[in-house]
Amino acid sequence: MRILISHRTEYRFTEPQARVVQLLRMTPDSHLGQNIVDWRIEVDCDARLKSRRDGFGNIVSMLYLEGPIERIGLSVTGEVLTEDRAGVVNGAANLLPAGVFLRPTELTTANAAIATIGAPHGINGSDPLGCAHSLCDEIHERIACTADRSTDMRSAAEILEAGAGCSMDMAHVLIATARAAGFPARFVTGYLSDDDAAPQQRHAPHFWAELHIPDYGWIGFDPARECCPDEHYVRVAIGLDYRDAAPISGARIGGGHEVLRVGVEVSADADGQLQTQN
Repeated sequence: MRILISHRTEYRFTEPQARVVQLLRMTPDSHLGQNIVDWRIEVDCDARLKSRRDGFGNIVSMLYLEGPIERIGLSVTGEVLTEDRAGVVNGAANLLPAGVFLRPTELTTANAAIATIGAPHGINGSDPLGCAHSLCDEIHERIACTADRSTDMRSAAEILEAGAGCSMDMAHVLIATARAAGFPARFVTGYLSDDDAAPQQRHAPHFWAELHIPDYGWIGFDPARECCPDEHYVRVAIGLDYRDAAPISGARIGGGHEVLRVGVEVSADADGQLQTQN
């Protein structure tokens, strides 16, 4: 499948900023099932961009701007060719051993309720792949996918208690329960292009999880859609949780506050005719 992505971000500041530094995790990498044909990051003001790989293997770009800065317009566009590999991730940069992804974080620490959910789906059973699928299905049933992305960063325990959350929240719950069941699990940021998906999943960055399965390696699971990622997904960055893989993070020197606007358009061509999602 041919997928075109346009991700626009605009910052406006109530007071001019003396300096802004941002870390962008917005560049996907090629691997089996995902070929990056073209990818560009453009900034509509005087800025410096420097790219490298971080400790997780993500391609990251450091953005440096010197003030006075009143607004920043950031545009990311790209073309990606994808194919369905049933969620199996092969050929991607894996700089860390799988065991690192058993480490809990503030957002993915397991409480008693999470441990109880994970217990019947343990990695040491006779069918660990089947257990991973059933665990993803159970999180889909327990957490209602909400229309809007959560504005507050909640822990997996808080999301489970609330019973509702966005794809980011559901990924955190799956990661917490998977680690409680013995599976190394990592957070994934990316994009989804599917006419059958809910609008909030098609017109914003999408989030899911990857679990390390014995004899298979890393496999993606999306509890928001109760499936493994297929040719409709573009995989961008990974981490222990969202904070390690957030598309944009950074710091600024200056007073006031910032107003953020984000727009994502994803289109796909499966049969030779481009279908645009509006």
